Amino acid sequence: MAFSTACSKSVLDQLRRWLALLVFVPVLAWAAEIDIADPLLSAGEDGYVLSADFKFELNPRLEEAVTKGVVLYFVADFELARARWYWLDEKLVSRSLTYRLSYHALTRQYRLTTGGLHQSFQSLSEATQVLSRLRNWTVIDKNDKAVRSGEAYAASLRLRLDVTQLPRPFQISALGNRDWSLASDWKTWPVNLLPAASPAEAR
Repeated sequence: MAFSTACSKSVLDQLRRWLALLVFVPVLAWAAEIDIADPLLSAGEDGYVLSADFKFELNPRLEEAVTKGVVLYFVADFELARARWYWLDEKLVSRSLTYRLSYHALTRQYRLTTGGLHQSFQSLSEATQVLSRLRNWTVIDKNDKAVRSGEAYAASLRLRLDVTQLPRPFQISALGNRDWSLASDWKTWPVNLLPAASPAEAR
């Protein structure tokens, strides 16, 4: 009887340890590597613009990849939603902005490309510093009928390294590899949109 009780306690102890690991390990695996600070949605001439700061560092593996000619793609995702008590929140706006970070061996410069804008830098740290500052990104068009000034909404923002745009061999090696994992959690905050500025007010 004593042996049976001891075995039961041992099994229970082992189960507790496994449950603790199951709870703790995902937290480590999915911890965000990018922090988002001071997100601000404000009225501009063409609609509503978004500004925020991203706090992150490239690990040695990513730095080496860029220096050897691998292009890294970072994607900023923005969403605006309206709360509904009877169902899931209604998503009104969804926008994405892609940054292309590359190195040119001939000029020995790093290049950051966003849309049609190209910026060159002498060092990788200078390029990532600019990447970390999101400024005046128009996320809501002034003619968007789904959004009304004066109403309450929930805005969400994240930044992530898009491994799906890496060359195929790197996509395969990135699977389950923490060295290639660089992303933030969704940062959500309440917003009450003020009327969009008129051209005269914007000037």
